[in-house]
Amino acid sequence: MSFKLLALDLDDTLLNEEFTISEKNRDAIYKAIEKGVTVTLATGRMFRSALPYAESLGLDVPLITYHGALVKTARSQEEIFHCPVPLDIAREIIDTTEKEDRHLNIYVKDRLFVREDNEMIRLYVSIANVEYQAVGNLMEFLKEGPTKITMITTEENILKNYWDMFSEKYEQKLHVVPSKPYFLEITNARATKGQALKALASSLGVKREEVIAVGDSYNDIDMIQYAGVGAAVENARKDVKKAADYIAASNVEDGVAQVIQKFILA
Repeated sequence: MSFKLLALDLDDTLLNEEFTISEKNRDAIYKAIEKGVTVTLATGRMFRSALPYAESLGLDVPLITYHGALVKTARSQEEIFHCPVPLDIAREIIDTTEKEDRHLNIYVKDRLFVREDNEMIRLYVSIANVEYQAVGNLMEFLKEGPTKITMITTEENILKNYWDMFSEKYEQKLHVVPSKPYFLEITNARATKGQALKALASSLGVKREEVIAVGDSYNDIDMIQYAGVGAAVENARKDVKKAADYIAASNVEDGVAQVIQKFILA
């Protein structure tokens, strides 16, 4: 089988513990591109947070960001698809979480807004390396549907409770998944990596069986299931590994390069 499209998750998949792309992974990506494979990034990150990685790889393709809620071209920055959380539901989530003093990231027009400066937002920006703005009352601030909402808590049982609650209450309207152990990601139900990857493949004239996707977390599952070959890195969650066709080495052992070598370069 000749593969034509490769979708790579960033955090804990392509990126190592220093949030950089190893030389081995980088070299393998360049070789895949030389063979005519289109390489894209499929990440929960903001577009502005993913863009530097795309630029460093010389990618000039639509990037899947915000878990699929925003698909935008790397170089021209043309917006291909945007599917925000409905405003009324976003306001309900703000009301519910603020009653228990939970921290929320609100993303509007590729900018990050929070209620206040605290350790939760500082934890996030240490990973995503983006600017943020504290705006006080989020209910008063929010005037349009946000691209994504992220609840951050270091208490895993609290995150699990909200995950269950929001998934049940908004089953047909929202896609709710944890990414890292302390991030609960909330997007429109039509905004997932799998749906975005399917649309991108269709726009490029690429068949499903010609697609490879690599990831590690819950938000990668439908992308991995859609792809002709869905791969998980060794450090992936158990449910992600169960969904995958192939288990590669971990993100710190150049798992992405291993996938490219096996399925594209071999």
